[in-house]
Amino acid sequence: MRIELDDTMFPPFEGFPKKGLDFLRRLKRNNNRDWFTLHKSEYEDLVKFPMQCYIASLKPLFAEFAPEFDLNPKRSLFRIYRDTRFSADKTPYKTHSAAHFETKKKPKLFDGAGYYVHVAPGEVFIGAGIYMPNNDQLKQIRKAIAEHSGEFLAVINDKKFRKLFGGLEGEKLSRPPKGFAPDHPLIEHLKFKQFFTGVEWKEETCYTKEFLKKSAEAFKTITPLMRFLNTAMG
Repeated sequence: MRIELDDTMFPPFEGFPKKGLDFLRRLKRNNNRDWFTLHKSEYEDLVKFPMQCYIASLKPLFAEFAPEFDLNPKRSLFRIYRDTRFSADKTPYKTHSAAHFETKKKPKLFDGAGYYVHVAPGEVFIGAGIYMPNNDQLKQIRKAIAEHSGEFLAVINDKKFRKLFGGLEGEKLSRPPKGFAPDHPLIEHLKFKQFFTGVEWKEETCYTKEFLKKSAEAFKTITPLMRFLNTAMG
């Protein structure tokens, strides 16, 4: 019988086990319900539980630089099951393990800008931002960029931010958004329809407990952008 743990009861993160990444490789080759049902305990022990330990260990570090965000080993973890309703790909399971951290005052998933991490065979990804802002959110973000351009530029031109992440990513409009002149000094930033960034690391990065500190530093570096976006959206 598996014991349900409180979010304060998970042991310290010691790195993701190589067997967990091997499981995800095997899952990619055997992405069907019969195989997963037969090997579900391996997923629980080698993939899900280490990610929950990572989240629990990351929580006190976040409390130092972004206490407004919620990190919970149960709520923050994405389910392994894919939503195949609107996808041509009907394989039922994801072949990576991922978590998303959102603000405590916005419990609805993806309501604001959030942090994201996933581990997968061949890569580790750390990122943050807002991936699917609605029209009102886009207007609010663009308004904030235009009215607080100095603050915005200080965030995206920060040396540590530029070195680690390079800059903002996301789809852009082909033309200036309504209400902004083509020669606006920040027009290329105002064209963004998404506001996020991230960094990819080698799979081996997640194998040791040092991954906790390394990823926490990356999340800390991106926090000023998160605060700018969430403040803009109210």
